[in-house]
Amino acid sequence: MLRNRLAALLAAAVLTLPGAALAADAAQVPTVRGLALYGKPALPADFKYFPYVNPDAPKGGELVRAAQGSFDSTNPFIIKGTPASGLMAIYDTLMASNPDEPFSMYGLLASGIRLDPERRWMEFDIDPAARFNDGTPVTADDVVFSFRLLRDEGQPFYAGYYADVTSAQALDEDTVRFEFAAENSRELPLILGQLPVLPKDYWATRDFTAPTLDKLLGSGPYRIAEVVPGQRIVYQRVDDYWGKDLPVNRGRYNIDRLVFDYYRDQSVALEAFKAGNVDMRIESSARNWATAYDFPAVADGFVEKMLVTDGQPAGMQAYVMNLRRDKFQDVRVREAINLAFYFPWLNEQLFYGAYERTRSYFEGSDMAAGGLPGDAELALLEPYREQLPERLFDEPLPIEQPEELRPRLRKALGLLRDAGYEVQKGQLVDRKTGQPFTFEVLLYDTQFERIVQPLLQNLERIGIQGRIRTVDVNQYLNRLRNFDYDMIVGSFPQSANPGNEQREYWTTAYADQPQSRNLIGLKDPVIDALVESLIRADSRQALDTAAKALDRVLRWGFYVIPQFHLDGTRIAVWDKFGYPQPFPQYTLDLDAWWVDPQRAKTINQRQNGGG
Repeated sequence: MLRNRLAALLAAAVLTLPGAALAADAAQVPTVRGLALYGKPALPADFKYFPYVNPDAPKGGELVRAAQGSFDSTNPFIIKGTPASGLMAIYDTLMASNPDEPFSMYGLLASGIRLDPERRWMEFDIDPAARFNDGTPVTADDVVFSFRLLRDEGQPFYAGYYADVTSAQALDEDTVRFEFAAENSRELPLILGQLPVLPKDYWATRDFTAPTLDKLLGSGPYRIAEVVPGQRIVYQRVDDYWGKDLPVNRGRYNIDRLVFDYYRDQSVALEAFKAGNVDMRIESSARNWATAYDFPAVADGFVEKMLVTDGQPAGMQAYVMNLRRDKFQDVRVREAINLAFYFPWLNEQLFYGAYERTRSYFEGSDMAAGGLPGDAELALLEPYREQLPERLFDEPLPIEQPEELRPRLRKALGLLRDAGYEVQKGQLVDRKTGQPFTFEVLLYDTQFERIVQPLLQNLERIGIQGRIRTVDVNQYLNRLRNFDYDMIVGSFPQSANPGNEQREYWTTAYADQPQSRNLIGLKDPVIDALVESLIRADSRQALDTAAKALDRVLRWGFYVIPQFHLDGTRIAVWDKFGYPQPFPQYTLDLDAWWVDPQRAKTINQRQNGGG
């Protein structure tokens, strides 16, 4: 199966003794088709398809979705430009995740995987049948090229993802080897399995770091068929896709055309859905979900509403305070602003009681800290006791706060006075400088203004002047990349198995990296150390403990104002699609949906006035 592998191993043995030792080690490691973060993958080596899919799903049809704002690039991997939606559909990765398992992966471009029992190296055998969509083979050189390109010239998080990889080399045309640092992340082999593979020859004459609107080349199940800058992008299913019969792909990628139409405003996108110009809508507004879906097509059964739950933590959506601004450096100020957020009123008056308050960065999982730290947590936290607030050790989570708004604001004002502020003529000012405390909330969606206003009104009662600035998506992204904001609505999504991505969320190395996801601007050696403890956890129990310790420290820092969450995804869809039931446990897999020809015909007749 592996071209020239024997010759490569013999050459290594002749050239260097260390190379010979490494080759011998590789020969003794079994080749497998899948890996799990802990234990073994759930599916056997000879599985035919993921258990939840319909392997006989019909091919054909079209799915039109709405995207917001605009785009000016078809390269999703770089800092510059605003990438179009859906671009990862054109790329294959070395391995594919099973949405029905918490973190297991199975071979895609890789037909075989060898992982050193000591986790110091791994090898991938590239499937000799793998092809880019122009017919050229996918080789080990393409894999090494992609790894180095993304690490060195891609978005900052790739450098963090691959930080523990010490070398990448093509042993022959079909075999690539990665070597790891001595202290590496347990999930590193699976992270490498997620590596999107780009064609080396295609990029040889192109500037990877510059935005482009070219129909870029991949090896995945779709190719870019149409690009209307800023307005529409269309993907066409590749009929002769090399991997269509692989176990990870059977029953998936059934829809012929994936269309993303761009709308400047969510309200216009909703009207487009009602008119049948958009097939599917993932609804983010509780108000819309409760009141906007009363049009005739819903009553007549042509539009279906569903709430799809999954097994992932809720993560953290929050108002994020930018520590790069001096006004947010004092923890007492941050806690005071937290106290002005009054969730019960919001949930009752604006959200129709749909949401739950988010408290943890790992909400809804065993990784969320609660109560007082236990012995295992204390073992991680005690070395930093002098650098941490004493109440972190003495007061239980969730953080006790007054329940009613008046005492919350009273406590907030006391904290602000302790921090050196006082109210003069209705304004909170710095006692030393006389400067009023003001800040701006940066948004890109007018729908969120009504949610921000109650917070600003509560803050105004204690003298803080806040204002909203809503800009278009491109301007918002440019300001986000350069951390040019006081406060934003940010999110820190989490999986059931957090790992290397935590570096980019929280650590010093990313605080000043443009376009990093360290939105807060954290530069704290304690948090840096706890992130490394989480990444290097060697058991499920150790991972949960490290996550709890990190969660506890972040929550007592009051860096964000946690908002709210919903245990699932709201989907409204014109009823012309089939989908597997039950849904996979951990991740919604729209790639396993298909267009039902008869139902699509009925829907189209109705939309065109024929029924």
